[in-house]
Amino acid sequence: MSGQEEKRIVPGDDSEIHDEPHIAGTRVTVRNIHERVEEGGLRPETVADRLGLSRAQVYNALAYYHENPEEMREVEERREKRIEESREDSMTPEDVK
Repeated sequence: MSGQEEKRIVPGDDSEIHDEPHIAGTRVTVRNIHERVEEGGLRPETVADRLGLSRAQVYNALAYYHENPEEMREVEERREKRIEESREDSMTPEDVK
């Protein structure tokens, strides 16, 4: 993988595998990296090791997250909507009572 490819983030609109930004050549989303590091408290180096990524890829994903707040907010809203729809689809008549 070239240095440029290693650092590249594929926007959700350009992706064939996700509807959200992810690290080029992987299925790892920017949101996943953000959750593990900034919400989960893992060190970027740990995340890189666990996911088979370079440190540059992890830091680039974090930078992308913070440089594109509107896009990432929309990603999270879509995710929350899908979760809610999934809950509603899985409810039984007993759950409604």
